[in-house]
Amino acid sequence: MIAIQEWASLLLIAIGAVFFLAGSVGLLRFPDVYARLHALTKADNLGLGLVVTGLIVRHGTLALSLKLLLIWLLVILSSATACNLVANLALRSGIQPRDGETDP
Repeated sequence: MIAIQEWASLLLIAIGAVFFLAGSVGLLRFPDVYARLHALTKADNLGLGLVVTGLIVRHGTLALSLKLLLIWLLVILSSATACNLVANLALRSGIQPRDGETDP
C-alpha cells in the first residue's frame, strides 16, 4: 500500500511539473499579453493543485493537508487578482487583444 501511495504521489507531482512547464512555454510562445496571462494562470494553478494533491497523498496528515489546501487557495486568489490587474493595465495602455485572424 505504501508503494502505491508513493508512486501516486510521484505521478501527481510529475504531472504538476509538466503543467508548470507548459505555462512557462506558453509565456514564451503566445503572441500577446492576454494569451500569456491566460497560459500562466491556468497552467500554474492546475500544476500547483496537482503538486499539492501529490504532497497530500504522500504526507496525508490532516493539519498538513489543510495548510497545503489553504496555500493553494491563496495562490488561486492572488493569481486571479494579479492577472486581472495586469490585463486591465494593458487594456488601458492601448494594447488590444489579437483577434486570431491577423498575423503578428
